Amino acid sequence: MSLKNTIRAATALSLISAGGAYAESLTIAIVNNGHMINMQKVAEAYTADTGIELEWVSLEEGVLREQVTSDTATGGGQYDIINIGMQEAPIWGAAGWIEPLEFGADYDIDDMLPAMRNGLSHEGTLYAAPFYGESSMVMYRKDLTDAAGVSIADNDSWDNVKAAAAAIHNPDAGVYGACLRGKPGWGDNMAFITTVVNSFGGAWFDADYKPTINSDEWKAAINFYVDLLGNYGPPGSEGNSFNEILALYNEGKCGMWIDATIAASFLEVDGVAYAQSPNAGNPVGANWLWAWAMAVPAGSPNSEAAHAFIEWATSKAYIKAVADHPDFGWGSVPTGTRASTYAYPEFQAVAGFAAAEMAAIESAAPAATDLKPYVGVQFAAIPEFPEVGSAVAQEMAAALSGAKSVDDALAASQAAADAIMREAGYY
Repeated sequence: MSLKNTIRAATALSLISAGGAYAESLTIAIVNNGHMINMQKVAEAYTADTGIELEWVSLEEGVLREQVTSDTATGGGQYDIINIGMQEAPIWGAAGWIEPLEFGADYDIDDMLPAMRNGLSHEGTLYAAPFYGESSMVMYRKDLTDAAGVSIADNDSWDNVKAAAAAIHNPDAGVYGACLRGKPGWGDNMAFITTVVNSFGGAWFDADYKPTINSDEWKAAINFYVDLLGNYGPPGSEGNSFNEILALYNEGKCGMWIDATIAASFLEVDGVAYAQSPNAGNPVGANWLWAWAMAVPAGSPNSEAAHAFIEWATSKAYIKAVADHPDFGWGSVPTGTRASTYAYPEFQAVAGFAAAEMAAIESAAPAATDLKPYVGVQFAAIPEFPEVGSAVAQEMAAALSGAKSVDDALAASQAAADAIMREAGYY
């Protein structure tokens, strides 16, 4: 089916009302990551075929979260479509902030990876459709590890990873052993830090939802993180998140990066190898699970047109549209959402990271366990978590920069989290 016919099939029913009127434009709030930026160009064909103009609001992820949360919670109506993720989708869906999504048979929802579908649903109803999905993994310069005589294995110990970082660290040559997130935000530095804490056997809350940030496991994890990045990371790491580290990596300045699997699509240096996330004895929760997804705020006046656009933008047809686009190709298709993407020989030929990415996604463990009472890997799927995570994020950045000791930062984090959870009535 041609792109034009696919768009027509996805939009025909939703664009026509009893009076024949339909939305002339949609305002879409997106995160300023590569695949979302690419969508703006790919979607020019959508506008050409439907006549619907697309107005893009592209924001850094921390700013996006703040603005989208505020606007959606208050019914502000700024956006017809919003980028959200697994932390928000089930909670906002249950609260009635966003609309349930139902698509036609051609959409083939059973092709969606179960981890993504489950993480974006509440009680079996999908509330956000994944544009791309991810876990986390190690991306390292094998040319540098080989030259230094060290190696990095799947699920390696943190001690071995630290030794490898030390061996390849050469700041005089502009190469840093490990580039890791330090920019404060519950989805920025805390995404990575939480996986480290998990791997050391820690958790955000106990069974009564009392914060456990002052535990021995947190102390060990944060001391390790500050030591690793402080000794073998680039200067100013407390200001680095995904986009900043991606730029450093592609400039040849990072020997190792542990971050979102989706980053592999955008690495431009040679000699990159991949490994499953390291741990300090507990592999459960050592790699995160996330999707940047598209949702429709409740009560949007352009709801039908918004649903139709999301159906197209998260479909098999969109994957092919990126693959066939003259500016992109199979190496630029969004990954981590559909099983069918990984079956294309053309994708397999250019995606050396595909097997590692899929292994990471499939091994991610968001379910509640004896160790943690909440759903979520690098976040807790409770309404209060963004506030808790953001408060702790500031303290972790202060510890990383040296403005506070680790002990002081953890004590302040515990106090802030405790106050938030008490006020929310958990205990």
